[in-house]
Amino acid sequence: MRTLKFLLQKEFLQIIRDPAIFRILFIMPIIQLLILPLAADYEIKNINLGVVDHDRSAYSIKLVNKIIASGYFRLTDYSVSFQKSLHAIEQDRSDLVLEIPAQFERSLVKDNEATLFVAVNAINGVKAGLGGAYIQSILQDYNEEVRAQWIQYPRMDPQPTIEVRYSNWFNPNMNYRYFMVPGILVMLVTMIGSSFASNNIVREKEMGTIEQINVSPIRKMNFIIGKLVPFWILALTVLTIGLAIARLVYGIVPVGHYLTIYIFAGIYLLAILGLGLLLSTYAQTQQQSMLVSFFVTMIFNLLSGLYTPIESMPAWAQTITRFNPVSYFIDVMRMVVLKGSGLGDIRPHIVAMLGFAVFFNGWAILNYKKRSG
Repeated sequence: MRTLKFLLQKEFLQIIRDPAIFRILFIMPIIQLLILPLAADYEIKNINLGVVDHDRSAYSIKLVNKIIASGYFRLTDYSVSFQKSLHAIEQDRSDLVLEIPAQFERSLVKDNEATLFVAVNAINGVKAGLGGAYIQSILQDYNEEVRAQWIQYPRMDPQPTIEVRYSNWFNPNMNYRYFMVPGILVMLVTMIGSSFASNNIVREKEMGTIEQINVSPIRKMNFIIGKLVPFWILALTVLTIGLAIARLVYGIVPVGHYLTIYIFAGIYLLAILGLGLLLSTYAQTQQQSMLVSFFVTMIFNLLSGLYTPIESMPAWAQTITRFNPVSYFIDVMRMVVLKGSGLGDIRPHIVAMLGFAVFFNGWAILNYKKRSG
């Protein structure tokens, strides 16, 4: 125990004497947490729209005004031919082109139907998909308005009508920040924990102090614990700062208890720091450890469900996510923040994370023994 105490003092002194560590640990996460949620917006607006109106009737003008008034589109091109509007797409001045045929109003009133053509620039698949869905929804709503004006129902309407009412649970206003900020905070804590832990033992190798530690009467487990605990405390401090920013800047107050987040975060950081220490036992230089840590962390973040729902991934990717600690923490953060889940609700996640912690730290201890022989 006394040896462990001296090891912890040594690690904390090294951290305090290196001002760059404090800048990376605290200033960088604060800036990222202030910027990333503003940029990672699932709601796309200001889609550039080109219109080719061959009809120029009251109905076509009303349709165009309805699309622009939705707030999702802005009219950037009004051409007299489809070829000119297509040229605007090729020059990236338009994302969508709506072509309204001649006799649009007459066909709609007389034949009770009319055909429109929408061309979408699909270079940006997400923007194209959402833009096409937006304009389709607006056209459907416009169609219902026209039908309500022209179709005269009898007093006893023989056609059944189904009215659908829905409510958004846990995030009633569909605020993407309530969905993204907890996940981004997990990503930042993961990057900090894994990167610093992966450089820990390698730094001792480069400084030449690892040989002195190997010949000293220090148990391997105490050595690993001494390397793990300081950054475990610092990572929890970063988590605290992030939760404070989420509350003060974005107004995100967890429905559940903060204690639930900290209990799971403590176990999660044991796993992530253990992974970093494991990578550190294999690397010979800090550059090697940083590159490998960055590669592993990037894979974890992309397959965590932060940006893409896990359910929409291919089957092989969904299998990989079961072995991804980051996906468990993001799921827990959203459960606690949005649903108010407690420890009983996240019990499977805790069990899985304990397994990750034992596996990574146990492997790190065994591998360090093998290489320090």
